[in-house]
Amino acid sequence: MKEFLGYHSEWNLGSPGGWDYQRVTQIIGKAVWSKLNNIHPIDVKLDFDHPCLFPVNGFVEMLVNAHRSREGRNAGLIAVVAEEETLEDVTENKNLAKRLDAIDGLSGALMAPQDLDLKNGRVCWKGQPVSTIFMDFNTDVLLALHRKHDLSPVLQAVKERRVINPRGTEPINVKSMFEVITGPSSNRFHNGIVQRTPWTRQFYSRKTQGPNNETIHDLIEWTRLNWKGLVLKPERGYSGKGVRVGAVDPDPDEAIALALTEKNYIVQKKVPLDLWAEVIPVLKDGEIALEKCQTDFRCLMGDKGLFGFLGRYGGVPTNVGSGGGVQPLAVLESDMAVREAVERINDAVLSMDYDLVSEVEQIQREMALEHEFTYLLGPIKIALRPRVVTASQLEALEDYCIQLWSDCLTLEKMWLSGELDDIIKIEEEELEIARMDPWAGAPAIIASDGLFSFGAHPNTS
Repeated sequence: MKEFLGYHSEWNLGSPGGWDYQRVTQIIGKAVWSKLNNIHPIDVKLDFDHPCLFPVNGFVEMLVNAHRSREGRNAGLIAVVAEEETLEDVTENKNLAKRLDAIDGLSGALMAPQDLDLKNGRVCWKGQPVSTIFMDFNTDVLLALHRKHDLSPVLQAVKERRVINPRGTEPINVKSMFEVITGPSSNRFHNGIVQRTPWTRQFYSRKTQGPNNETIHDLIEWTRLNWKGLVLKPERGYSGKGVRVGAVDPDPDEAIALALTEKNYIVQKKVPLDLWAEVIPVLKDGEIALEKCQTDFRCLMGDKGLFGFLGRYGGVPTNVGSGGGVQPLAVLESDMAVREAVERINDAVLSMDYDLVSEVEQIQREMALEHEFTYLLGPIKIALRPRVVTASQLEALEDYCIQLWSDCLTLEKMWLSGELDDIIKIEEEELEIARMDPWAGAPAIIASDGLFSFGAHPNTS
């Protein structure tokens, strides 16, 4: 399989995370792979060190280049700005600040937005002028914090175009953009992107076109009747909060009532669960068993192309903020199909002694603690075996990311021309902040959560 199957479920152009978690996952996953091979050699050759498996490298390079484009070879501070309550808990932000601080001629620091101030007309932190800011929250949060703390220094940084991601991405950083891509304007986007976009509509009482080009006279009633194959989610939600999935959440009335009460929801055609699942060895009830887990594949990209990936797994949804975990990734170097490689790995682990694999899992947990591998809910769980992808599939994913970046620019042009006024439901003060800092392809990090199969989903023959 040179290509890959599946869909993207959502994009994040505001402040996507996960770019450093895969780095740590790879370190731990490679060590676990070595330990498992010491127990019983596995006849599959894997590369855990491919550059695409360390997306933080490209992200840091982009931040440094953004600084250099403003300041040349002069020294400067790159600020990592996050909500105050997350400063101690979100490890990847702490790691990013430390890494930036270790670069010759640069300093990096993690801070809350209210820690910034103005000195002689410059945005500063503790008296030091700030060159570039990575802001780990979206504009709705910025506006709420501004009303509480007076974040005039942050807003000045926005106007000076020092903030990554540019606030101009915010109007198209809503899940309702998938309605634009799957609606009458679909011919303005790349075929590969349209084909990977699940049918999506803003959820309210309306007449619209259905996923099979049928006429839907009442979207609410149609959703109730077709709930098993649908998903309801907030247009601007995160970490799986407020998401309802047909069949997983069996009561359509509860899901519809939640969406109508909270407002600004989308309804989306559900990606077949088997397509984005894989069978993974787990330790359970004193034995090694195979368990079908949902997986997803976050693609991270910037203005120069692909940064890399984050592999997640767990239930539905797979978001780490909802209790999901991460999975090591590995590029297949053996001359075999992905499915054969995965089956060999699973069979080898199943044949191992439970106590020995349990010791490996304990080493995995200890390494996670050493790396402070935590998120807001606490320690992040890690899959026992890697997810396998081929070099040719990585090339296809690079092309996919280039097309996605281009199509996001098309969406921005449509917004700026007024074509999306009826679909973007953001308060005017947020839109004013977005207009201060247009994107137009400037440095940014974009995430696409891909519900992809690389050839090992359960129904593959």
